[in-house]
Amino acid sequence: MIRPFRSADMPPLLDLWLESTTRAHPFIHSDYWVESLPLVRDEYLPQSVSWVDERGGSLTGFISVLMDQFIGAIFVSPAYYRQGIGSALMEKAKQHYPVLSLEVYRLNRPARAFYYRQGFREIGSAFSVETGHRILTLQWREN
Repeated sequence: MIRPFRSADMPPLLDLWLESTTRAHPFIHSDYWVESLPLVRDEYLPQSVSWVDERGGSLTGFISVLMDQFIGAIFVSPAYYRQGIGSALMEKAKQHYPVLSLEVYRLNRPARAFYYRQGFREIGSAFSVETGHRILTLQWREN
């Protein structure tokens, strides 16, 4: 069930984020993500509109949209991969925003393939000095 994020969701959401982002980016040292957690908790999430997927009382995924168009995060718990949760979360965001953009590491092939299946197209790229890897900017527009 997809529902709006509640403040009580913060601890399990952060656990899910850290596990999922570390797994999705094996080419970046896990310390980078651990050090980023306070920024995600204290800055990004409070400034975003977020929805969570909950099943059996457990948080299984979430999506966060910043500035009415930028997907700052979309993650699904590894135990729930390939069950349509990511697509359902993306659809929820598409119902609320006519244009969405996001950034994805070029080396994150599974995420790129997911975004392309969702109708996103590359509109730019940049090099991340912090991580030493290239990031692609993708965008989706409502038809």
